[in-house]
Order: sequence, then C-alpha cells, then structure tokens
Amino acid sequence: METASPNRAIHTEKTERNKFFGTWLGEKRDLLVLWLTAKLTGVMIALMYSVKRKKRMSHDNGISGIGTVHMVENQSFPPHEFFAPGKSYPIRIRHASATFLDDAMNCIRSMSVKFSHEEFRSPFDLEMNTGPIGLFWSAASFLQFAALRKQDYGIEYKDYYRKYPEGLVGAQVSLRRNPFSFTNLQFYCQTPFLYKGTDGLKRYAKYRVIPFDDEPETGIQTDMSEWDTCNQRILPDEARGRNYLKYEYVDRINQYGAKYRFQLQVHPSSEPDDPEVFNCMKLWDEHLYPWNDLGIIHITKVLSWEDSCRSSFSVGNMPKTLGILPAKSLYDYNSLNYLRMHAEVARKWRLFRYKFGGPPPPVPDNDNRNQGDWEQPS
Repeated sequence: METASPNRAIHTEKTERNKFFGTWLGEKRDLLVLWLTAKLTGVMIALMYSVKRKKRMSHDNGISGIGTVHMVENQSFPPHEFFAPGKSYPIRIRHASATFLDDAMNCIRSMSVKFSHEEFRSPFDLEMNTGPIGLFWSAASFLQFAALRKQDYGIEYKDYYRKYPEGLVGAQVSLRRNPFSFTNLQFYCQTPFLYKGTDGLKRYAKYRVIPFDDEPETGIQTDMSEWDTCNQRILPDEARGRNYLKYEYVDRINQYGAKYRFQLQVHPSSEPDDPEVFNCMKLWDEHLYPWNDLGIIHITKVLSWEDSCRSSFSVGNMPKTLGILPAKSLYDYNSLNYLRMHAEVARKWRLFRYKFGGPPPPVPDNDNRNQGDWEQPS
C-alpha cells in the first residue's frame, strides 16, 4: 500500500532554524526541546485526565483478559533469546475503542499486550491499533493532532484532516465501524523498534496481532469521503449497544477462549539508515520483509472492569535489545515512542487517584451516545 508522505512544512521550519544555530547547537537544541516537550506533555495529560478525572487520555472504555503466549517452534526470522522457540509467558491484554466510548461508533480499535499478569510490570509491552499506518508520524504531528481536536457530538478531527491529508488517509484505513468481534481485527504497532538478536546485528522490527484463524477482517470501510471519516457517529438506525463488543468478548472467552497470531516483520539496518524506514505512514515491502509468526496468544479469562482500568502498558517495558529507537527532535519519526514513554507520569497519577474512590464507574450501555465522556463521581 502506498501512502502520502507526511507534510514537510514542519521539517523545513526546523532546517531553517538549524541554519541559524549551527548544526551542533541546533542538534542540542532539538534534543532539549524534545525532552522538555515530552515531560510537559506527560504532566499536562496527568493534570487534565489522570488527576482531575481518573481517566486515560483515550481508550477509556476497554476490557482486559489474561492467558498465555507461546513462541512458535519453527521460526523463520533472526533468532532472539527473548523469543526463543517454545518459550512461554503469561500475558495480559486489553481491547478498547478510541477515542469515543461507544463500540457502535466509527472508531479505531486497540489491543495492548503485556507479557505478564501484573497490572504494569512486565518484560515486554506493545500498544497497537487497527490499521497498518497511523494518523500522525512524529511528536510534532501528534501535538498538532491534539491541538486541532474539537469534539462535537461524534466529530473530532475535521480541522486536523484538512490541514494534514496524510492523517485523513491514516484514519480511513484505521477506523472500523461495527466489527463483529475484537478477535476478528488486525492490530499494528505501526512504529518500528530495535531488534538485536543473538547474532548481535542491529535490525528493526514491527509487530502485529491478527486472528488465529484465517478469516476476513470485519468493520473495514471503503471509498470513505472526508465527511464519512470525520463523522464517527452511530448510524441513525443503530441497534447495537454502547458496549456490544465487550459483551461479545466476555461471551466468547467464557465459551471458547480467544486465540491470536502474534507476528513480526524484521528490517535490516544500514548505516546511515534511510529516515523513511522509521516513518509509520509508510509500509515496509512485505515481499522483502515478510510477516512471520512469532507466537500464539491464548486468552482464557476476562478481568473485571476495575482490573481492566488498572491494566497499564508502556513502550518502556522492553528488553534493551528490543526497545524504542532514539529520537533526535520533535520531528524525528522515532519521537512518537519517545513521547509515549515519557507519558508515564500520567499513568502513575491515574493509578494514584484510584486509591481515593477507586476507578471510574463502568460506561452505561446506552446513555449519551456519540460521546467521549460519561458520568463520574466528583
């Protein structure tokens, strides 16, 4: 799939500034601005969502489950000790719809994965969404995404899509309307990570989770107009409830459990690397860098609403040989994961707030449709 290249205006602006400061000073300045922005963003998220309202920034209405993940025996990718054939880990996952609460809306769906049954601590976490590309490609573009958000009864990002057509393309391939089940969807981490295997060679990896059985993904829409993408409201004759995907998931786990295929794509490193290798708006050629089965995820138990709320995930929970890639500035493609890692302060404050009155109450089934908030105790 070919996608539009990200808007270059912010990169041009940065280049002109660096001409003024000089290369070395400009690089140091960019690193400092990135660090300060990441810290400030984490604090702002904590104050606006975690401290005041005991909420996540998005993905609030979710459901968690636990089980195991088994690494496949026959591996066709460079070996890594953490993913050794036959190795098993406990696993906790969480599905949600973003950013609205209503499963029947036209939303991005998510799957977060933790190689542990604990609420936060683990050796390996991933945060994934539907769609192989994202809606933003750097910390700078994410900040524009947040600044241009205007929630109005099921419509949020009209201004952003008009300013950044690349984000519109990302939304069109990521939004899912009325999928049959969370287990029927494909989830992508989109951003690449370091992959240094047992041979010590530097490579990069992308991850995804797909249904265990070979079945078509539901909820995909085609030929979406700009307005169709902006308008995430439920359909006028919608009969599905606000939590229909969560109820389906509970029934499925209680009857059969749920299985997924955990896969990875490995890309070699070449010094210097083409920056576009790290661009989450562009796909790696699957003929050159095929998706390989890495493990089988088997979820056997659904957790309570309270335990689901306490489930927290971080790209910082990674072995050093599989961790996030360094970023040089707000405009660096790798700055997205840098920003996510520095949002840890928001998670800590949210869990701290739970100690005073517990997590927020479950989302009511059919109240206030097309909304991103729900009634909570003060």
